[in-house]
Amino acid sequence: MPLLEARPTPSARMRLLAPLIAIGLTLAVGSLLFLSLGKNPIEAFGVFFIQPLSSGNGWSELMVKAGPLILIAQGLAIGFRARIYNIGAEGQLIMGALAGGGVAIAFDGVDAWWVLPLMVIAGAIGGALWGAIPALLRTRFNAQETLTTLMLAYVATFALSYMVNGPWRDPEGMNFPQSIMFGDPALFAPWFEGMRVNAAILIAAVASLAFWIFTSRSFLAYQLTVGGLAPAAARYAGFSANRTVWVSLVLSGLTAGLAGVGEVAGPVGQLNLNISPGYGFAAIIVAYLGRLNAIGIVLAGLLMALLYLGGEAAQVALQLPAAITGLFQGMLLFFLLGADVFVDYRLKPRPRPAYA
Repeated sequence: MPLLEARPTPSARMRLLAPLIAIGLTLAVGSLLFLSLGKNPIEAFGVFFIQPLSSGNGWSELMVKAGPLILIAQGLAIGFRARIYNIGAEGQLIMGALAGGGVAIAFDGVDAWWVLPLMVIAGAIGGALWGAIPALLRTRFNAQETLTTLMLAYVATFALSYMVNGPWRDPEGMNFPQSIMFGDPALFAPWFEGMRVNAAILIAAVASLAFWIFTSRSFLAYQLTVGGLAPAAARYAGFSANRTVWVSLVLSGLTAGLAGVGEVAGPVGQLNLNISPGYGFAAIIVAYLGRLNAIGIVLAGLLMALLYLGGEAAQVALQLPAAITGLFQGMLLFFLLGADVFVDYRLKPRPRPAYA
């Protein structure tokens, strides 16, 4: 079998083209999948990518789903650039939702303008603190953040389940695991009648602009990148490895927490077990598909949101299972990682053994 040999200078052009190659391969394999299920691929892709955007409400839902994906991915990209791999943003989203939702519950019935801003601040702090735990474990005990962030995501899920089944359960909710519905002062008001898009999308827009400025103009971002690409050079230059870990994990936790409070104060309107359909995990794909670039992440977030909408439409129009969305997301990530391998490496024939 051939060996993989590192390319001396990976092609920057091919690195940018890798997401397009991955999308093309995903569509090709998706066509074979639809054919195997007895569906017309052209009709199926029309349901996936055209039908959801055929109405104003569809565009509204695209923004609703793209907002948290973009917001979380922008934060994750900061750490990924520094080779700090936070894969537990789902847990940080949940803790942000719990912190923000707790404020809404505590001030239920208070008709004041400051309730919603306080929820946003609490959500950001909740997510940041949940990101600070693996940062402490990494810098103090050298525990790998890949494992600790993932495990803490499950802890956050159990914490949410406990709160909505116990102290914060709605006494009039017919014993369902959910909190009370939040009042108007604790909600982002919809922009249009009958649609769910709201001001939470502005948080994602501001975060994208801030991330672009941070990565293109900030010396700290340069330090983080150098620390990830060349740790020895970073140490020689006096850049703090611990600061890289703390900034990466706390900032990514903060953005995930903001996404969480945006959900409970927006389309969800309460705390329940279905706050997120996996945004924290899907945002990892968004970050890499966008090449860890602010503009690329926005485009990738819109594509991923469209996959969510297309999957929902396919369940109704084509009678496909709900897992179809996850399947397409998985294929997209698989082909993206595969394309990146061949950007960085090339096949080299294995040398034949010499026989005496």
